[in-house]
Amino acid sequence: MNTKMHTLKLNIQDSVFDKIIYFLQNLPKDEVEIVENSLLKEDWAYLEAEIDKGINSGVSEKSHNEIISNIKNKYV
Repeated sequence: MNTKMHTLKLNIQDSVFDKIIYFLQNLPKDEVEIVENSLLKEDWAYLEAEIDKGINSGVSEKSHNEIISNIKNKYV
């Protein structure tokens, strides 16, 4: 049987974080996967890969570091 997994994003106060994690860790391991703070890393890795594609295609004359610096100055 092929079941669909759902992804949720929760903002949890420190006061209940341990309780939520305890609850999730006690659910069946084959039915629940805890993925914590990975989205930002995945998004950043994807962005860097896309920047490299643009640089390798000749679209931009800026270096990878210049582009990343500009993005960080604007959005971070």
